[in-house]
Amino acid sequence: MFFEDLTPGRTFDLGEVRVDGAEMVAFARRFDPQWYHVDAERAAASHHGGLIASGFYTVSLFMRAYVDHVLARAAADASPGLEELRWLAPVRAGDRLAARLDVMGARPSTARPGLGTVSLSGTMFRLGPDGQPAQEVLRTRFRGWFTLRPG
Repeated sequence: MFFEDLTPGRTFDLGEVRVDGAEMVAFARRFDPQWYHVDAERAAASHHGGLIASGFYTVSLFMRAYVDHVLARAAADASPGLEELRWLAPVRAGDRLAARLDVMGARPSTARPGLGTVSLSGTMFRLGPDGQPAQEVLRTRFRGWFTLRPG
């Protein structure tokens, strides 16, 4: 998949993931050891009502889905950066999350000849018992560089 394939309006289903509680806490212990991510007793007694995932863990789940469903089959280069990253609702162990990627814009890169800059919007939703999106938990806007189709 090349730059020319990433046309504005195109949407990618990035699949679903179930939040693994042990992985969620291990990530927090290593990278974001705030009490509401790692101290189950204190989190349960708080307004959080239990442990909540680090937002950085949640965005790492999105990134894995993006790599598996798009980047692994794309002529992708690096990313020039994030424009927005929002954690909209707490994520908890056992949650089932669905991710989607939308192509918002695309133009040849002025900084990197042979590449195009693609503006992307990603979302993650908590799925309800019926398997339908119940609540948006993450929103991000970022850009990626993709190789122009040869010839």
